[in-house]
Amino acid sequence: MTDFSVCTLAAARPPFFPMVPSDDRQHLDLAHPILQRNKVRVIGHGKPPMLFCHGFGCDQHIWRYLTPALAARYQLVLFDHVGAGESDARAYDPQKYSTLAGYAHDVVQICQVLGLQQVTVVGHSVGAMIALLAAISAPEHFAKAVMLAPSPCYLNAPNYHGGLNLEDAHQLLALMEQDYDGWAHLFAGLLLGPANPAAMCEELAGYFCRTDSTMAKQFARVAFLSDNRPEVARMPVPTLLLQCSRDAVAPAEVGAYLLAHLPEATLITLQATGHCPHLSAPLETLAAMDPFLAA
Repeated sequence: MTDFSVCTLAAARPPFFPMVPSDDRQHLDLAHPILQRNKVRVIGHGKPPMLFCHGFGCDQHIWRYLTPALAARYQLVLFDHVGAGESDARAYDPQKYSTLAGYAHDVVQICQVLGLQQVTVVGHSVGAMIALLAAISAPEHFAKAVMLAPSPCYLNAPNYHGGLNLEDAHQLLALMEQDYDGWAHLFAGLLLGPANPAAMCEELAGYFCRTDSTMAKQFARVAFLSDNRPEVARMPVPTLLLQCSRDAVAPAEVGAYLLAHLPEATLITLQATGHCPHLSAPLETLAAMDPFLAA
């Protein structure tokens, strides 16, 4: 009997696509090299723009449970970070992407090329910090931010509980080097927690396995070891924080820290457990977002 690994099965699956009507796409020059680099997809036109910034190890299709409801009210802009999904791997520059600022620069470029203004940016996990850095560097493009399970620093420090000890982070990084397939399954389980179905864990592990492993390893190191706490107070736009219950990598203390240090923030703690509410509890996530978006 053939033994298929998690990553072998994931690679065999067809890619996911946002479940929204395809006949409402704005006519844009998506052949622009910046848009090709990040495999940008624009859905809808004549509506306020909403840009989605996915987290580590995922791609734009992770948003597929949120996009159908949001497409009725917003022009949706989805993209893959370089090294993820269908992005152009040839554009990967280890020096540029050695910090989150490199990824934030890409987000700003996408906004510039598309001419986006008054953007609501939705970021998950480290993608939320990339969105924060993008808004700080080019505030003229952004109006609001929604952060799902965000963390400015995953490591514990004096007077700060980030969720991971430095030794824990190094062990996770070492496992990535030794057994990427095994790491993908282990980390997916850690992020989602025991309360979520095993099939959901397999889905998340599949995203990890579709990411180029060499680039994923560097992105993981950057994500786990970055400390963006000094930048939090510079956030120029109102921010909604959606905190999950029993999140192993972004515990309640992190949400409280962000609430205390962001200039204008609202914190909602979801009943959803784990680290990926857009995957495990999309309806609760949408309901929590709605009043903030409508204000």
